[in-house]
Amino acid sequence: MVQPAIPRHLASQIELAARSFPVVVLTGPRQSGKTTLLRSAFGERAGYVDLDLPDLLGLAQNDPRAFLDTHPPPVILDEVQGAPELLAYIKARVDERRDVPGQYYLTGSQNLLLNERVGQTLAGRAALFQLLPLSWREIDGASPNALPREVANVRPRDIATTWQALVRGQFPELALDPGREPWLWHQSYIRTYLERDVRSLRQVGDLASFQNFLRSLAARSASLLNLHDLSRDLGIAVNTAKAWLSVLEATYQVVVVRPWFENVGKRLVKTPKVYFTDTGTLCSLAGLRDPVHAMQGPMAGAVFETAVLSELVKQAWNRGEEARIWFWRTTSGVEVDFLVEREQRLTPIECKTSATPRREFASGIEALRAELPEKVDAGYVVHPGDVTMPLGPHVTALPFSAL
Repeated sequence: MVQPAIPRHLASQIELAARSFPVVVLTGPRQSGKTTLLRSAFGERAGYVDLDLPDLLGLAQNDPRAFLDTHPPPVILDEVQGAPELLAYIKARVDERRDVPGQYYLTGSQNLLLNERVGQTLAGRAALFQLLPLSWREIDGASPNALPREVANVRPRDIATTWQALVRGQFPELALDPGREPWLWHQSYIRTYLERDVRSLRQVGDLASFQNFLRSLAARSASLLNLHDLSRDLGIAVNTAKAWLSVLEATYQVVVVRPWFENVGKRLVKTPKVYFTDTGTLCSLAGLRDPVHAMQGPMAGAVFETAVLSELVKQAWNRGEEARIWFWRTTSGVEVDFLVEREQRLTPIECKTSATPRREFASGIEALRAELPEKVDAGYVVHPGDVTMPLGPHVTALPFSAL
């Protein structure tokens, strides 16, 4: 069996699903560890096919029946978005043995079209999961965590180490090889992403303009996203910017966070924020190579906020749940960075780059609790230091390492 160097928290959820569903689908950005996770869990009893190889991809596209005859279940089909035609034929094979779980394990680095086709052809037959790069708790070898936070057995990090890790990012290849130069790795990753994933998507014609869009989006990370202003600055149509943003979402490069309103419909029409899913990718696009520069520069808040959001999304996805995360902002500018919604309750989280928590850091959370006292639980101010302390009756300062 192929053993992962760093155990993934999602593994137990996937193994559980494989005992009930004929098909397990695992999507996420390239290099996030999808293949390693599936081969670790099922490699002893399942075959493996890499659809990035041109000859295998050609067979899957041109003769799906022959391809599936050649690679019978149980089998791991890697990067299946290259041959979406396979899904209808997999459905037919599964229906012949509907009561047999764990037949096909599919991975994809594009959510675009894949989940749509899974929904159409494998409804009720497939369990769907998403995997981002490593969480900090996975890197530390700690158990999964959930709100409310428990800070026992948390390995503290000093601020310099924290910022060095934020610039480096959490992709497994970098975590496993401390000697690997992160700047070159991320530059190569971005080029590969543009050439292998983006070029194949119909919405993107000009790769150079799309790369400029990526960098401009990085500069606006964690800020209110006005696509009209962004489009004007880049000289592209607003509809093009919308299509390109959807490409970034579909390939798991960014997460769009929308504002919370009591009227659910309003969430979709107000200005959202955008975050990259990996801080290393963000820093590379923003030209941040030095941890001290990142910590002291104008993007420090955006980088740290991105790190917190990424951890929250990973924790939800690693439980096999949807990441229901919003932000709250009043017209007067009072804001809470994140509201984590679970079981119809909201947990507010504020992000501060100062390692010295202060009482005033809790003001946004207190304003939110005053407005929605029946719906909002106690909140947290997350910071890069090592201090856990109350900032008020319903707000706790929490080290990022405890997240």
